[in-house]
Amino acid sequence: MLSVKNLNVEIAGALILRGVTFDLKAGRTTVLIGRNGAGKTTTLRAIMGLQPKREGELRLADTDLGAVPGYARAGLGIGYAPEDRRLIPAFTVEENILLPAYAINMNRQERQRRLEEVYELLPQLRVMASRPGGGVSGGQGKMVALGRAMMTATRVLLLDEPFQGLAPALALEYAQALKRLRAAHPDVAFLITESSPELLAAIADESLQIERGMIETAQTQPA
Repeated sequence: MLSVKNLNVEIAGALILRGVTFDLKAGRTTVLIGRNGAGKTTTLRAIMGLQPKREGELRLADTDLGAVPGYARAGLGIGYAPEDRRLIPAFTVEENILLPAYAINMNRQERQRRLEEVYELLPQLRVMASRPGGGVSGGQGKMVALGRAMMTATRVLLLDEPFQGLAPALALEYAQALKRLRAAHPDVAFLITESSPELLAAIADESLQIERGMIETAQTQPA
């Protein structure tokens, strides 16, 4: 589905990712585990074209992502929820969720169908729909970012540290939402970054350990 091969990324003259290589498979959940600064966020940003690569190959099935500008990658079926949420405060929650659909010129019927599915899987977002994006808590913002990513995640879903800063009750709610999402979209490949492997042990099909910008270990559960 999504192949990352020998990915090298340099930021301000420092080599951050060093030969990162892995494959995401349809219907499988991969967890990228590492300490702060290990290269997790940079890996996701490189996949989305938000961080230029120095070397390496990124492919989504038969498509060379290196030839696709960052702003067009969501249109290939990739959804991305960054660690810092990146909500527009003056837009409503619903407007924030719909942003990527407008960005890729999704037709109105499909846009409404996907929005309704987001509300079915994350019912708390329907309640908050008219609230300004700047008026939600940090934890609620994580849910909004997940809903926004779901609007385009027909093939790959990238979630950067989704549990960071969440209270236990909201973390449980988020985990349950991911299980519902997995059940509703069994063919989507998930890549989730985390600092604490215990948080995602129950849903991970494969775990990758990244240290100093390199994949150190990989552990795969039977398909």
